[in-house]
Amino acid sequence: MTVKRRLTIVDGNTEADGMQDTALRLAFASTDMKHVDQHFGSAESFVIYAVDMDQAHMLEVIQFGQLAQDGNEDKLIHKIKALEGCIAVFSQAVGSSAVAKLKARGIQPVKVAAGDEIGDMIESVQYELRSGPAAWLARAIEAQKPADPNRFTEMEHEGWEE
Repeated sequence: MTVKRRLTIVDGNTEADGMQDTALRLAFASTDMKHVDQHFGSAESFVIYAVDMDQAHMLEVIQFGQLAQDGNEDKLIHKIKALEGCIAVFSQAVGSSAVAKLKARGIQPVKVAAGDEIGDMIESVQYELRSGPAAWLARAIEAQKPADPNRFTEMEHEGWEE
């Protein structure tokens, strides 16, 4: 099933606008935009936040409608595409084929307990950012950095040969 509805938050907050360029995008499988209460494959909606060490702002809500948990692999394509730019998706559960597809797109699936509050998870990520991120989060941050245009010049100065 394709995206049924996509709500993008536009609040005119210049602080939030500047943050979106450097913040991490996190997705949460949620029906109420407050708790993680969905399995990835059958999630009816995702709420996406921009998060940095000090702030978090809701960016958008994506709705898909009702889906069965099993039996429709095509639904994964649309969900994963909708999460483009996110570094992680938090859900109650995620199947092995979805895990492989998410990781291939650079999105880390994170399994959490049913009903965990989105605000608590955001605070946890912010704490990690301030104190030293876990391995998956460090990889995601590194992957978001643009390639250094001088990297080949530096290799040449180091004596790099083909």
